[in-house]
Amino acid sequence: MKYRFLRYPGGKFKAVTLSYDDGCKADLKLCEIIERYGMKVTLNLCGAMIGDYEGRLTEEDIKEFILGHGHEIANHGNWHKALGLLTEINGIQDTLNCRLALEKRFSLIIRGMAYPDTAKNISGEKYAKIKEYLTDLGIVYARTPSRDNDVFDLPEDFHLWTPTAHHQNEKIFEYIDKFLALDDKKLYCASRWPRLFYIWGHSSEFNSNNNWDRLESICEKLGGKEDVWYATNIEIYDYVTAYNSLVFSADNTRAYNPTLIDVWFDIGGTVYCVKSGETIDLV
Repeated sequence: MKYRFLRYPGGKFKAVTLSYDDGCKADLKLCEIIERYGMKVTLNLCGAMIGDYEGRLTEEDIKEFILGHGHEIANHGNWHKALGLLTEINGIQDTLNCRLALEKRFSLIIRGMAYPDTAKNISGEKYAKIKEYLTDLGIVYARTPSRDNDVFDLPEDFHLWTPTAHHQNEKIFEYIDKFLALDDKKLYCASRWPRLFYIWGHSSEFNSNNNWDRLESICEKLGGKEDVWYATNIEIYDYVTAYNSLVFSADNTRAYNPTLIDVWFDIGGTVYCVKSGETIDLV
């Protein structure tokens, strides 16, 4: 029996996503830069802090330059409160109020999140309770801050989605080189799972550090690659969910896709695409 691994749209082995917090006005410049390299970002917004706070994005900014350019907006708590430091009822309230505010303003269904302020105390029994109420509130993924790494794996738990690196990480270019050098055809057969490079931060940091050239350098190295899928956080979640919804015959000679998304996967070095609603035979 051969191993089967997810492949991103077009049969690609690698993907890149970005996640930036707080709805800073500098997000507009960030989007303008990354779009030149075909990259996408998820912007995590506080529902009560849109347009009414100095340095924040306005509703018009978000509609025209963020959503209008194919990026995602996600939940960052109505008042940016650390869930691990709140009681359950207060955590539920802040998360739900943010979702309600964003959905009303932008006529969307908001399903993603980045934990606000800090991930302190999000572990063990506390995390189990937070994950339970986030799930009940329709939040399908939540990004944790920091814990940078160069593993490039998809999360086993989407409510503890750990990014690859903050853009200020001193090793980020080393990580990028390692990521780009990966070739699934040269990996051991049991190590050919898909890879993801996930960058996070706050766009205002480029202003305070006066280093927008750093973002340009990151994009020059990581962007514009034909063999990389550039996606928002929710696009990655939805695609992985579609892959996990595929139905295979008992002898693994047939695959059925019950979802609305075309899905690619690799079996023993052969890449297949099973379109939405389609059943295919596997050679």
